[in-house]
Amino acid sequence: MKNEQTKALKIVPREKAFYFFTSMGNYTGESASSLKEFMEKISTVNVKSIEFHLYRGDFERWVAEVLEDRELAEKICKLRQLNYSGNTLRENLYNIVAKRFKELSGLS
Repeated sequence: MKNEQTKALKIVPREKAFYFFTSMGNYTGESASSLKEFMEKISTVNVKSIEFHLYRGDFERWVAEVLEDRELAEKICKLRQLNYSGNTLRENLYNIVAKRFKELSGLS
């Protein structure tokens, strides 16, 4: 578990950060370089950006490939299948990520 924790909680270099867009070519100016930062941005970024990335599979891909957290990626994939939108989607995504962050940080 320790190795899994340190990987998922790492801060990634700028070129591997997650960049939030609301649509193709429309960058929000927001990015996340760690799971903690990603969790924080979910609360504040335009909800259109969350919808755009979730339904393209971008979040789960970044979490799985960059943060190397397959468990969280699977939970995000399951959330996508529920077809939420707006603040319901934001709250559910935030809760999933926050719960995982607490587990990995040993805060739970």
